[in-house]
Amino acid sequence: MQATIFNIQKFSLHDGPGIRTVVFFKGCPLRCRWCSNPESQAFNIQLFWNRSKCDDILGCLEKQGIKNARLEENEIILNHYDPTIDYETICPHGGISIEGYQANVDDIMEEIMKDKVFYDESGGGVTLSGGEVLGQAFFATKLLEALKEANIHTTAETTGYAPTPIFEKFIEPLDLLLYDLKHYDSDMHVEYTGVPNEQIIENIKVALNSKTEIIIRIPVIPNFNDSLEDAKQFSLLLNKLGATKVNLLPFHQFGMNKYAMMGREYTMKDVKQYYPEDLVDYQQTMIDHGIDAYF
Repeated sequence: MQATIFNIQKFSLHDGPGIRTVVFFKGCPLRCRWCSNPESQAFNIQLFWNRSKCDDILGCLEKQGIKNARLEENEIILNHYDPTIDYETICPHGGISIEGYQANVDDIMEEIMKDKVFYDESGGGVTLSGGEVLGQAFFATKLLEALKEANIHTTAETTGYAPTPIFEKFIEPLDLLLYDLKHYDSDMHVEYTGVPNEQIIENIKVALNSKTEIIIRIPVIPNFNDSLEDAKQFSLLLNKLGATKVNLLPFHQFGMNKYAMMGREYTMKDVKQYYPEDLVDYQQTMIDHGIDAYF
C-alpha cells in the first residue's frame, strides 16, 4: 500500500510539541480561498512548467518521445504518468518540477527514524499534515500505528472533513489533534471552502469525547470570519460543543507565490495580513463569552 506525499519536513517547531518531522499528504477535498499550499490540493502527482526557465516545455517532452502532453495553466497534463521516468531531467533548463511522490509505510518510517533521538530529547515526534490527511485515512492510520509501535508522539493537522467511522479509527492512535474550524455557518463555509461544515462539527464532538487531546484552531480570515459577531458566534458554538479554548491563527500571505508558479489566480492577493495585535478585540470577545482564546 502506498500514499501520495508531497513533502517530508524535518526539524519543525510549529506543528506540535518539541522537534518534529511533518509528513505532508497530497490531496484535499476543500478548496479554501486562502490555502497556503495549493500544490497539495490535487490527489495525483503533478508536473509543472517553470516559464522563466523554458519557453517550449512541450517541445522538450516531445524530444524525449513524450507526445500528446498539454498544458492547463502551468500544469503539464500527460496521457500517462510513468513513475520510472525522471521528468525533472527532461528539460535541460530545469523547466519541469514535480509535486508529489509515492511512498509506503516502511519508506516513511525509515526517514522518520533517522531523527528519533531529537524527538526523544525534545519531547517531539511526528505530525501528519496536508493537503488533508483524512483524504488518505487508511494509509495514514497504518502509519500512525507504526509510529506508536516505535514509541513516537503522534500529531495530526486536519479539517476533520471525513465520514465519522473513518475519523474515529484515525484518531485512535493519535496523541494530539490540531483541528481547524473555519466557520460556524455552513453556507459561508461552502462559499469559501467548497464544502459544508456539518460533518466537520460532528467530528469535533467525536474528538472532544475521545482520549485524544484536541486543540481547535480558527484561521481568522478577513471578510470571512473576522468580525466581533463572528467571534461571538464561534464562542457560542464552542460552548455548545463543550470546548473551552481555541488557538487563533491570523491570516497570512505565505502561499501567494505558489499560485503564480502554478499559473493560478490567487483571489486573496490584495487582502491585508493579520497579526495578533490586530485581533485583540476579537480575542477578548471570545474570552468574554467563556472561551480561552490565544495565539
